[in-house]
Amino acid sequence: MVPKEQIKLDFKDGSGHFVLMVRREGAAAGTGVLDGAQFVEFGRHDIIPGVAGDPSGYLVATKGDGNIAYLKWTVRAVFLPGKDGKPEIHDNGYWEVVSGAGAFKGLQGAGTLHIKSAGPTDRIFILDGETVPAQR
Repeated sequence: MVPKEQIKLDFKDGSGHFVLMVRREGAAAGTGVLDGAQFVEFGRHDIIPGVAGDPSGYLVATKGDGNIAYLKWTVRAVFLPGKDGKPEIHDNGYWEVVSGAGAFKGLQGAGTLHIKSAGPTDRIFILDGETVPAQR
């Protein structure tokens, strides 16, 4: 996922605390019904570096004309000591399908989410879990 828009609030209290509103875009690769979909993240990342954070938001998956799935996600960011002793962020949480249209209308699903760094601003969203197509 690559940032396309960002708004950032930096707390001017010496804590390093910030809130980042971000729209990132990317493509899904893997297995399952969302494989090959184009994804857009609408996220709010509330982080105190070296301490903890509470990112959350929505992922919008589009696959073909009119096929859209909306996934809500929540993560807890925990900083653990890295190999060099510096804090490393570990973003783990969950996701769930909240709505859909077209081929994704009635889609249900939920699972775990891990966010990994792919560079200074790029992120990899790893979604594990189950999806169940609409019963028609």
